[in-house]
Amino acid sequence: MRKLLAFTVTLALVATVAAYLVWTQERPVAHYLSDLRITLAVNEGQPADRGNLLGIQPQLYPADYQSLERLHLKLAAYLQNARDQGLINDKTIVVLPEHIGTWLMLTGEKNEVYQALHVKDAMNWLSLSNPVQFLRAWISATGTSRSDDAYLRMKAPTMARDYQVLFGGLAKEFGVTVVAGSIALPNPTVRQGQLQIGHGALYNASVVFAADGLPIGDPQRQLYPIYDERGFIEPGDENIVSVVDTPAGRLGVLVGSDSWYPDNYRKLNEQGAQLIAVPAFVLGRDTWERPWRGFKSVSTPPEISLKPEELSEGEAWRRLTLISQQPISQASAGMSVFLRGQFWDLGTAGQSFLSHAGHISADGDAQGARLLNIWL
Repeated sequence: MRKLLAFTVTLALVATVAAYLVWTQERPVAHYLSDLRITLAVNEGQPADRGNLLGIQPQLYPADYQSLERLHLKLAAYLQNARDQGLINDKTIVVLPEHIGTWLMLTGEKNEVYQALHVKDAMNWLSLSNPVQFLRAWISATGTSRSDDAYLRMKAPTMARDYQVLFGGLAKEFGVTVVAGSIALPNPTVRQGQLQIGHGALYNASVVFAADGLPIGDPQRQLYPIYDERGFIEPGDENIVSVVDTPAGRLGVLVGSDSWYPDNYRKLNEQGAQLIAVPAFVLGRDTWERPWRGFKSVSTPPEISLKPEELSEGEAWRRLTLISQQPISQASAGMSVFLRGQFWDLGTAGQSFLSHAGHISADGDAQGARLLNIWL
């Protein structure tokens, strides 16, 4: 009797494991209708032959990332809308928001991931449906937040490939330069025209793609990760702030709140930056109106007199970025573009704005996808 019971239990366990392994391989695609509309919120200057900075503030949700084709459809629709309005030419620089590439970790996952109500539940489904990859990534994680590190690390090879296919492909399809927001990857580099991952820490980095679909220069790593990401995102080298040549001029990229630091503008000035793109992301539905929490580094730059909680997050972004720096940036134009949408119970905030000819023009309505344009 005992042998029969043991055999039955063993058989049940084997069947359960087999069923689980089969389940992990299933990736059914649910029907999904995405809103492809986008509004031109700000349009500064007059068309000329010097090109333009075109910011795309998308409205994105987890299900937009279920397949690369689905995400391409949405972003290409935004760009086609801009083209129809005469906002795209061979000197256009398209600026996308921070972490638009990081969420590629969701591509090709189970419906349960996209349908979850809370981010914790979604990440649990992500690890359950990729058990071997998650365990391997968790073991090799370097951050203090090992699970957050592992979620990104286990998908890093496909994320890097999809990032270049998607954003390099859009650059080539529309004949523009694309500042492809940012993506969190382990030690990202560009070799022989391809975005590559390495070993070690994760970095939040931005890549610029030329109209031929290939990266320009090296990934610009974020120097000062936000509080919520310090457990798994490593700061980049503070001495490396690079500038790349584009058909519209020399372009510098500062990721997120790196745009608050005067020393970064000094480095860009020294390299002759004429334009500055700031891919940005603010977590929390009401954060834009809440008190500003201060700088992301240990110390506040000596040139800055602002103190935490004396103004709102939104006011701080506009005060600190580009024109309010001392010394003032020598760039002629710049743009900060924020990621908007709803990722489970994680809301997003931020109203994109641009700087041109010494003043700021902002999108006063954060609802829906938005286009912002500066003619140079």
